[in-house]
Amino acid sequence: MHSSLPLLDNYQQILQQQLPLLDLRAPLEFSRGAFANSCNLPLMSDAERAAVGTCYKQQGQQAAIALGHQLVQGEVKQRRVQSWAAFAKANPQGMLYCARGGLRSQIAQQWLSDAGVVYPRVKGGFKALRQAAINTIEQAATQPLLLLAGPTGSGKTRLLQQLQAVDLEALANHRGSAFGRKLAPQPSQIRFENDLAGALLRSQANAARYLLLEDESLLIGQRNIPHPLYQAMQQSPLLLLQVPQAERIEVILRDYIVDLYSEAQAADAEYGFARFSNMLQQAMARIAKRLGGVLYSELAAMLNAALAVQQHSGDINLHRLWIARLLSDYYDPMYQYQLNKRGQPVLMQGSASELTQWWQQQG
Repeated sequence: MHSSLPLLDNYQQILQQQLPLLDLRAPLEFSRGAFANSCNLPLMSDAERAAVGTCYKQQGQQAAIALGHQLVQGEVKQRRVQSWAAFAKANPQGMLYCARGGLRSQIAQQWLSDAGVVYPRVKGGFKALRQAAINTIEQAATQPLLLLAGPTGSGKTRLLQQLQAVDLEALANHRGSAFGRKLAPQPSQIRFENDLAGALLRSQANAARYLLLEDESLLIGQRNIPHPLYQAMQQSPLLLLQVPQAERIEVILRDYIVDLYSEAQAADAEYGFARFSNMLQQAMARIAKRLGGVLYSELAAMLNAALAVQQHSGDINLHRLWIARLLSDYYDPMYQYQLNKRGQPVLMQGSASELTQWWQQQG
């Protein structure tokens, strides 16, 4: 093999710029965790990789390499090389990798070169990039952090996006509350952390005085904020977003009723409403114990009544009633209790425009 083929180790740049990545690992490896902008075009299928792994354990490296070449030859090899060449042509600024930057990526890089396509390889492969992501998160935890807090429905996510801050909920594909599930599944924990590292690097490139994050609990749906970062968040000062309840009801109505219903309908015109209804009913059921029997029964009945009217006439006004009750009787008291329990200083509180103005003055 030609040692002159390009080898890259600019890990932070790859993460920050979300450069295109040709992932040569088997589908099972890819499913456990990957990077944004990565495309899985394996050198070997799961079954081929398992056979080669068994051969390696029993007969050693040379026999395993020989078996690999035997399994991936002729038309199979040609099709795979063509798919890599097409990716390289479509993504000239990209690169390829395997699990550890070893044989699989070296072989693929060589085969591409033989086909007239010189494409860089990531030194150390997925493992090295993954370690760079972990290091980035640990390093970010040592920076000055600032948390945006505010009651449910205050539009914290929208403000974070306007301020080009790190949106943990978007990275986790979950809105953070019991009602926060989305139609699409959450990324794997590894994928969440990898994407978080890239987002942190992009945020740090803005050279702001603080790294701004939303005030989150450890778990965002089924994904947990990496421990060093979460620990640092618990010691960080706060910005408090203050929004009247009437406005918050409208934000929740838009996010959890209008937008979620539209998504469900777009995904499945026939059963979209049933799926949308089930998601809301299951979310209410998830907090039944915390609500207590009486309040849960009343809220569930109000939700079902609103859904029945919506299904019949398309009118969503009744949803405002259970949302208002859920805020005043559950979410707002819980928010106030948690805020009072914390010892972190509040640097600024106010409306979205007031907090934006304050943030811009920080330089």
